[in-house]
Amino acid sequence: MKLSRLVLGSAAVAATLALAACTGPATSSSTSDATPIGGDIVAPVTMAANDLQGADVDLVVGQVLNITTGDLAVDSYTGEVADTGVAEFVAGRESDGATFNPGVTALAPGTTTVTMTNADGGIQPLEFTVVVAAS
Repeated sequence: MKLSRLVLGSAAVAATLALAACTGPATSSSTSDATPIGGDIVAPVTMAANDLQGADVDLVVGQVLNITTGDLAVDSYTGEVADTGVAEFVAGRESDGATFNPGVTALAPGTTTVTMTNADGGIQPLEFTVVVAAS
């Protein structure tokens, strides 16, 4: 009987401590007006180059379209943006063992057409629209 009360009492203490650990300490940074760590970061949109033909891609100012190239080299694509005030093409590259996909960075609200061509030839140009909204 004593053993079962001891086990139940220990279980109750363990459960209380576990729940208390989940809530964490209350600090002034837990208020709703706190700035998130890292500021206002906008996640990139990732799409495969094969999925871009004729697509409309919605971005917000500062957001990046990350373009995966599949089996083709990331530096084999070039891009032309019709309105460079709205967006800019960023070429893919390899540097110090890291691979950077090509992409498009949203600069200002508006709509523009992007045309990507591939240096490997035999691949039709990709044309898609980027629609940029204010953040």
